[in-house]
Formats: sequence, structure tokens, C-alpha cells
Amino acid sequence: MKILVDINHPAHVHYFRNFSNIMQDKGHEVLFVARDKEISHRLLTLYNISYINRGKGREGKIGKFIYLIFADYKLLRISLKYKPDVFINFLHPYPSHVAKFLGIPSLVFSDTEHAKLHHQLTVPFATKIFTPSCFRTDLGIKQKRFDSYMEVSYLHPNYYSPNPEILKLLGVIEGEKYVIIRFVSWAATHDFGHTGMTLHNKRKAVQSLIKYAKVFITAEGELPSDLESYRISIPVDKMHDAIYYSSLLFGESATMASEAAVLGTPSIFIDNDGRGYTTEEEQKYGIVFNFNESESDQLRAIDKAVSIIADDGSREKFRKTREEILKNCVDTTQFMVDEVLKYKP
Repeated sequence: MKILVDINHPAHVHYFRNFSNIMQDKGHEVLFVARDKEISHRLLTLYNISYINRGKGREGKIGKFIYLIFADYKLLRISLKYKPDVFINFLHPYPSHVAKFLGIPSLVFSDTEHAKLHHQLTVPFATKIFTPSCFRTDLGIKQKRFDSYMEVSYLHPNYYSPNPEILKLLGVIEGEKYVIIRFVSWAATHDFGHTGMTLHNKRKAVQSLIKYAKVFITAEGELPSDLESYRISIPVDKMHDAIYYSSLLFGESATMASEAAVLGTPSIFIDNDGRGYTTEEEQKYGIVFNFNESESDQLRAIDKAVSIIADDGSREKFRKTREEILKNCVDTTQFMVDEVLKYKP
């Protein structure tokens, strides 16, 4: 069986790398095609995954439309040469367009309800859309829900074990509190209209948290010089270890908030739209705390972060929460394998 995996974002590398290993061990052939976005290519190289580069994306609505045409054409040429039996990707339209044109099954994963344009451009062409059971949107008869989160595909104990060597890289000692703060660029298609935290409140968050713990910032793009000094400097494949041993994750990334939850680390997530999975991780497990982008909620988020980091007993409680989450979740990677094998010629 020949499988084409299309990568549009660094997180997608993590979603599908264990799936690829399993399928290749079973004797199947897997080809990765990857957009040149942020650290996607670096991650693929780190995990010894060969890939075809489908170029950088473009910014703005017109630029993204032009890139859609380019990516469709690029994938079509690759597919005509490779002749895949099935396409698999996380929500973006290019593989489904090409698969529909060639009459090949297209299997798509999604967990981002407000990515409405991507759903509109993808669902009509896809064969199946797989979403977590907590997904808030009904995508029609092609949708199939599964009881887990995308982050479980790479943070399940079947695939991930935390490495305490990260503490040396961070310059912290075992048991010392530290916080990871995540700021995003808000440049994705589904982020149009978002502004995120104000610079004033970003500074306030740092100044409030450093009273209780070390602070490390991970951010897309540049930071003001006073915040740049807090930027984390570790190999890109060590971030999950850093999250695992941290006392709190604070910021604007839904994926990282959910990663933290699956790893047993409490997180603060700030976003106007929220996600079905971060809402469930708050309401069902009490390990993610969701806030919107209003000024008042930004301040409430900072206050909540301080209350968590100041609580010396919270770490052990959240470790037990991780066990509960994993007990209730299916292995997302194994779910992928089972679904793709249904399309074996």
C-alpha cells in the first residue's frame, strides 16, 4: 500500500510520524510532502523522515488563494509520479482536491472548529473527516468521531517517555518551578480577526510569574528586547520534555495547551474561539483553563496562572489527571492505522 502524507504545519509532523513508522513496519510505503513552514522541515529531518518540499505558503487572503493553486498543482505532479493508494493529512484542502481529481481516497483529521474556510474547501472533496468526539461542529455524513485528542498520537506512553536531561539544558534543578509561555503570530487562515494578548499584558504575565518561577518564552517571530531575553533555547524536538517537567504552560496555542494536558501539566489558553478539546480538558479534567482575548479575561488569565504556580501541591494532582486522560483516550495513532488499512487495495 502506498500512502501520501501531506504536512502543512510543524504539529502535523508529530501527528503522523508514529503512524508512518508503524505502516512501514507492516510493509507499506509512505511518502511525506511538506510545506516549508517554521520548523516543519527541521522536525522531519530530526526524525529521519525523508520528504518532498512543496514550498513556502503566502500571507493574506489573496496570497493564500494563489498558494492553494500552486500547492494543488505541485501535489498533482507528485501524485501522478508516486501513484498513492490513499492520502492522509490534518485539515487543509490541497490533498483532498488532488485525491478527488484522481479518484483516490482522502482521509482528513481535524480538531479546529473555527477553521471554517478550510472545512469548506476540504470536506466536499474528502472521503472521510475524523474528529475528536468533543468536536463541536457537525461536518455531515463523512465525519467520524474518535474518543481521543490529536496530541495523544505522539504523547501516549506507547510512543513518548519524558527525558529529564531537559532540566540541564534549561538550567533548572529537579523540583524547581518554571513556566513556559507561548505567544503565536496569528497569521493562520483561521486566525484572521484575532489579536491575542496585548504587549502590555504579555509583559505583565512575565513580571507576575517570575516572582514564583523561572520563565521561558516560545514565540513565533520577534519579541521586544525585554521579552527576548526569556526566549527558550533548546532543540526543537525537546519541547515536549520541557512541557512535561514545567509547572505551568501559559499562552495562545491550543495545541500546546492540549499537549500540556496530556502530559499532566496545567495550562492557560487564551483565544476568542476556543476549541472543543480544550473545553473538554477544562470541564472534564480541570487541567486546562480557557480565557478569551478581552482585556478583562487576559487579566483573569494572569491571576489564574499565578494562583496555580503559587500552589505547591498542584503538581502531583495534575500528574494523576494525566493518568485519567490517558485511561479515557484511545491511541490516536493506532486509530489512524486501523482506518487507513480499510483502504488497502
